[in-house]
Amino acid sequence: MKALQGVEGQVKWLEEPSPTCDAGQIRIRVAAAGLNRADLLQRAGLYPPPPGASQVLGLECSGIVSQVGPGSSWQVGDRVCALLAGGGMAEEVVVDARHALAVPEGLSLVEAAAVPEVYSTAWLNLFQLAGLRPGEKVLLHAGASGVGSAAIQLCKAFGSPCWVSVGSEERLAYCQSLGAQGGVVRTEGIDALGAFGPFDVILDPVGANYAANNLKLLNLDGRWVLIGLMGGRNAQLDLAQVLAKRVQLLGSTLRSRDDQFKAQLLSELNQHVWPLFTEGRLSPQLAKTFPVEQAEAAFNELADNNVSGKLVLLIDKTLV
Repeated sequence: MKALQGVEGQVKWLEEPSPTCDAGQIRIRVAAAGLNRADLLQRAGLYPPPPGASQVLGLECSGIVSQVGPGSSWQVGDRVCALLAGGGMAEEVVVDARHALAVPEGLSLVEAAAVPEVYSTAWLNLFQLAGLRPGEKVLLHAGASGVGSAAIQLCKAFGSPCWVSVGSEERLAYCQSLGAQGGVVRTEGIDALGAFGPFDVILDPVGANYAANNLKLLNLDGRWVLIGLMGGRNAQLDLAQVLAKRVQLLGSTLRSRDDQFKAQLLSELNQHVWPLFTEGRLSPQLAKTFPVEQAEAAFNELADNNVSGKLVLLIDKTLV
């Protein structure tokens, strides 16, 4: 099979051995794969996959089941999308059968490729870890990102008003169109977010640059969920505010979680989130697609930080 590999800071479409399909697994003929910031880091050699995971790029994909290992209830021909620790940007991928979900009714395979990673991330961090409750106020940094786009829609669907920090007025308008109450453009300073706070939950992929402000913006018993370090890793904090406000700082990654954890997470998504796609209350925010032959251009566009929503690579055009 052919697969996308990070080679010396670039991506190459190369021949790779086909993975075996064992008990409890399924093989997917990949139609499309979502592009995430973790893929940028892996391309640069900064984010290797967990031990035992595929070295091929890609944390989510969609496609058609082409083989079913013993112990799985999937059928050959089923339309699925999958959450992966790696391997999605390839002609085929083998995945734990519990980490695949049926493509929501009404979604194309291309749209479905933009869903698993960002909705898993948003659900895990807002609802499982932070315990977000209806009516609590949420701040989403990088609100126009793929995760931010999913988080805005989930907050709206489950009754929690949210605000965002973004990179431009256009991206702020985009977030408001999805359901955000408002927000600020980061180049104008995020101090202005104080007018909308205090916030009960902050979802933060930025890190150090926003750390001091996050403490100021949090409510009593606030939860600060750190999911990335786009703004650096070293920060100076006033720990007196952590004590006085009873703040919980939660560090969170998804890729390295074990198979059982991911299976439970996908089960919750199937129960609580997937029906909302069919009802039209959630939608994949597909910004642009690229044929896999233009993968380098797609990676560079994501790296420019001007994308609102998700980029998707088309792997097999006969399926989409």
